[in-house]
Amino acid sequence: MQKQSSRLALAAAGVTVVLWASAFVSIRSAGAAYSPGALALGRLLAGALVLGAVLLVRREGLPPRAAWPGIATSGLLWFGVYMVVLNWGEQEVDAGTAAMVVNIGPILIALLGARFLEESLPPRLLAGMAVSFAGAVTVGLSMSGGSGGHASVLGVALCLLAAMAYAGGVVAQKPALAHGSALQVTTFGCLVGAVACLPFAGQLVEEAGRAPLSATLNMVYLGVFPTALAFTTWAYALARTTAGRMGATTYAVPALVVVLAWAFLGELPGPLTLAGGALCLAGVAVSRSRARAAVAAGAAEST
Repeated sequence: MQKQSSRLALAAAGVTVVLWASAFVSIRSAGAAYSPGALALGRLLAGALVLGAVLLVRREGLPPRAAWPGIATSGLLWFGVYMVVLNWGEQEVDAGTAAMVVNIGPILIALLGARFLEESLPPRLLAGMAVSFAGAVTVGLSMSGGSGGHASVLGVALCLLAAMAYAGGVVAQKPALAHGSALQVTTFGCLVGAVACLPFAGQLVEEAGRAPLSATLNMVYLGVFPTALAFTTWAYALARTTAGRMGATTYAVPALVVVLAWAFLGELPGPLTLAGGALCLAGVAVSRSRARAAVAAGAAEST
């Protein structure tokens, strides 16, 4: 049973990583027609509608009172601040610089998890994260286009703030999952984020009136799949492992972004980009290897 649960959690994490990587392509389209706050609000409203409908069908109701502090904090930081600030930051810096700075997030998750959740920092996790971060930096440098890249101080600061909000949101969400289901925590976290972004409602209505249909459809896609589905599968997996290991798993995203950009945007990756992607995946494998060994040992003991 434990082995099956671990496999399901790993599969859920895989769904999250693939969908978050796919968001790269959709943000490229939607971000050209929508301002950062409007895009975040539209995405969150679409996600909240889908999640709310599923919640009603499943009749899960409101989460327990003990889950609300974590839901409110993660909703404000991760669903609200992170999405707006990241959208804004990516307009101020090139994609490569944004990728490098934001990928500090998993490292912060591991450190905050150790401090506030009393999670361990095993050597394999730290080594894997170091390898993956090196890969993310390599991918970022290759995407920056050398001298063609641009990075303002404001943009770097915004991306750093996004990484901090992401890390804080994940660490706050973990305790909430001990009291509420993944669907409850995700649904109401998304709703909190949407409420926090309501000041951008005027911009959203105005920009939706003149945005091309493709941009609006991409915004809806961001809400339904990388938000509603991916954040739910993330919460399901997070409830069954440590925040540090889940953060390390997201280092697979840069590698998948390279593949998706190649497939859908026709951006042929160079040798440096491919090498960085390989490092990201290798680091994820290292960071999770101890978890697999522990599962195997536990299964052997139970038999």
